[in-house]
Amino acid sequence: MTKVLQTGAPQAGPKLTTVIPVRIKRSGGRKWMIPAARQADGGADAPKHEAPILTALSRAFHWQRLLDEGRVASGSEIARREGLHPTTVNELLRLTLLSPTVVKGLLAGKQPRTLSLIWLKNHEVPASWDDQAALFGRMDR
Repeated sequence: MTKVLQTGAPQAGPKLTTVIPVRIKRSGGRKWMIPAARQADGGADAPKHEAPILTALSRAFHWQRLLDEGRVASGSEIARREGLHPTTVNELLRLTLLSPTVVKGLLAGKQPRTLSLIWLKNHEVPASWDDQAALFGRMDR
């Protein structure tokens, strides 16, 4: 358990100290601060959001909206506008086929530990939402 101390500037009155109990966890070169309030409820860690997956999801749904509204004709046009390779755009557009349950889990930070954006880009996810639930259910949590 790490305590983050915040002390105020010296004043004429008593010195105030704020103690915030947190746990600092490293994962993939990043540091995550987990509040003690989250640890008290059964020892479960705070939800861990994968920023690359969330960024990719938001881009994919934005691009799909552009395609649905007819603002762009294809993924190749999106790639030209964004300065990306067409393959990258098409791989990310596949994320719009994820089931709403899987997307809600990703947004809540409850994805399997082994799930990453690279995994999603390199593996084909089944079209059936039931098969997706089975696939992601088999992954470690």
